[in-house]
Amino acid sequence: MSLRWTKYTLQFKQAAGTSRGVLKTKDSYFLKLEHEGNFGIGECGLLRGLSADDRPNYEERLEQIAKAIEEGEDPIEIVATLDEWPSIQAGLEMAILDLKSKNHILYPSDFTDGEGRQPINGLIWMGDLDFMQSQLEERIKQGFLVIKMKIGALDIEKELEVLANIRSQFGPHEIQLRVDANGAFDAENVLPILDRLDKLRIHSIEQPIKAGQWNAMAKLCQQSPIPIALDEELIGLYSEKDKIALLDNLKPRYIILKPSFLGGFKKSEEWVDWAEERNIGWWVTSALESNFGLSAIAQWNYNLFGHLASGLGTGSLYSNNFQSPLHTVRGTIAYDPRAKWDLDTLDF
Repeated sequence: MSLRWTKYTLQFKQAAGTSRGVLKTKDSYFLKLEHEGNFGIGECGLLRGLSADDRPNYEERLEQIAKAIEEGEDPIEIVATLDEWPSIQAGLEMAILDLKSKNHILYPSDFTDGEGRQPINGLIWMGDLDFMQSQLEERIKQGFLVIKMKIGALDIEKELEVLANIRSQFGPHEIQLRVDANGAFDAENVLPILDRLDKLRIHSIEQPIKAGQWNAMAKLCQQSPIPIALDEELIGLYSEKDKIALLDNLKPRYIILKPSFLGGFKKSEEWVDWAEERNIGWWVTSALESNFGLSAIAQWNYNLFGHLASGLGTGSLYSNNFQSPLHTVRGTIAYDPRAKWDLDTLDF
């Protein structure tokens, strides 16, 4: 058995604004696991400045893993040692599953048969008012019933104006509105903002303050008039004890699961189990993976039977994404089993 890897830079069609800055490119690392004439591909969905394993020796770690597999170590056993390298752990787990699959179908279901679809949110990136308004109009035309808007980088008054404009046209029974702050607000002054968002019947806010402020976040989860969903807060926790302590101490209404940030599918399923034991809701979101990683996550998510719209509609962001069976239909993500994959641009 052997493992090779390659770096692939995805190019955004247009700059994507968040409270952490503007994204123009996104690097992913792809693994190719080969055995007896067969191969499996996995995507390590690294996100610079956010992934817990965004370290200078990332490629060196990939080389070490490739050498260990070449020398006969079992990839499954290696996956278990990669807790502190979650994106690599997720990518290697994906490659192992893909090696056993046919035509990159890791989790066969009605979804991969082309009969089932999954509701997803339509994403509105930060920008000037005209840009955000044009995105909104496009998402409505595309049939999205759940809209997620990034907030926290612009003047909050302008952002609230965009949200108020949506609400003036569509009630909460027509369009569900979610907002994602990516930790943009200060704990001391965020409550008045949450009160104003509540008046606009916002479904939830993701990560209103920076991660790591457990006491402040626990208080906010208790006091906020709208439900809080934890996202970045889950990144960088490796022990079961710490993960359970997070849920028990902060008591959020929701958690957001990004397998590339959390160590893959099995690690994410552990979060699902702990959350459901505590009546905490959850949904799955991509971490700006290519269509390949997105397909694997969508297949896995469908089999989880989550009832909330996921954040898996990011496949159209890139100008150099891979041709795949994924496509969107009226606010849902669908899989066309007749479509072909084109991964020829991956150079291992």
